[in-house]
Amino acid sequence: MVFGLFETLTTACLVLILGFFIVKKVKFFRDYNIPEPVVGGFFIAIVLYLIYHFYGISFQFEGSLQTAMMLIFFSSIGLSADFAKLKKGGKPLLIFIGVTGTFIFFQNLFGISIAKLVGLDPSYGLIAGSITLTGGHGTGAAWAKNLTDTFKIEGAMELAMACATYGLVMGGIIGGPVAKFLLKKNNISPSAQLNTDEVPLEPFENPESKRRMNVHNVIETLTMLAICVTAGQFLYETMKGSAFELPNFVWSLLIGVIIRNILAHTTTYIVNDHAVDTLGNTGLYLFLTVALMSLQLWQLSGLASQILIVLLLQTLMMILFAIFVTYRVMGKDYDAIVLSAGHCGFGLGATPTAIANMQAITLRYGPSHKAFLIVPMVGAFFVDIINNVFIKLFVGLLSM
Repeated sequence: MVFGLFETLTTACLVLILGFFIVKKVKFFRDYNIPEPVVGGFFIAIVLYLIYHFYGISFQFEGSLQTAMMLIFFSSIGLSADFAKLKKGGKPLLIFIGVTGTFIFFQNLFGISIAKLVGLDPSYGLIAGSITLTGGHGTGAAWAKNLTDTFKIEGAMELAMACATYGLVMGGIIGGPVAKFLLKKNNISPSAQLNTDEVPLEPFENPESKRRMNVHNVIETLTMLAICVTAGQFLYETMKGSAFELPNFVWSLLIGVIIRNILAHTTTYIVNDHAVDTLGNTGLYLFLTVALMSLQLWQLSGLASQILIVLLLQTLMMILFAIFVTYRVMGKDYDAIVLSAGHCGFGLGATPTAIANMQAITLRYGPSHKAFLIVPMVGAFFVDIINNVFIKLFVGLLSM
């Protein structure tokens, strides 16, 4: 059964509302800070899997909506990145970039090592490593052909998509429990409850806060987002195959950064952060919902037992790294806990998952300005650059 654009949008909105309802009614999801888009989207994915299993009926949703919402979300990150504000990240930003790079290195080393132990070619460990887990579906698809040509892997694309699907789900599941464990174990008192009238917010920090905007703000912001998406897609197509090839969402983010800082430092125009935040969060929630409800879970059932072992151990490694490295290195405080939950999100899944993880925590316990200042830019931009460097390094070593 094929759903067009409008049917997909309608379904996604209903599924997202279902996610809000389930989280509100089920204490378990609230206690472990599982994001609403993850709950609603994965619930529907399971229902659709059962329909496919028993009746042979599959559902296909319009993919352009998911792509558009992803690009809007990343464009909004760029439009939020005033260089004057980013300077506030300072040393913690650099430290978190270092933590992220260290994890990516060990994610690949660990994946290769476990693949060897379970009798697989080491190259399979790369697919079940940072290529699909930190990199997600886009990076997995981009590297699948390269791995097929280099290592003669059969079904590399299908395997990459299945591993990325696993990571997207697990990244949204483990972040909240990791944060809850750290809060309880270390007896840390969270920040005071969020009060939007008294506390200046970082972008995406509190999607339920009061919004001071009007139709003009929304139209102006929507225009900037549209420019980011259009220009980003143009640069993505233009730079394909060159030394400057980057994912389309990175180009959209960079255009957003340029627009924001040109306006901030050469004109008197003030970008309405509330409108950027609202539209960006809308893109975030709809992207995650469509991505999860579109999961073809029967792909996971086809994973070889050896690859599944690698993925399960990668999940355990992510949990342990977040608890014993990310949390400790980032300061062993409440901000470090929120950062650790965010790291779980993009270390296994994607940046939108990281933001959703952090929102689920801060909406319950209180704000973490440091986390929302650092994670969006690191997860959306720096992590892709670092990841591609390490992927090329490990591919080169394995092909020697």
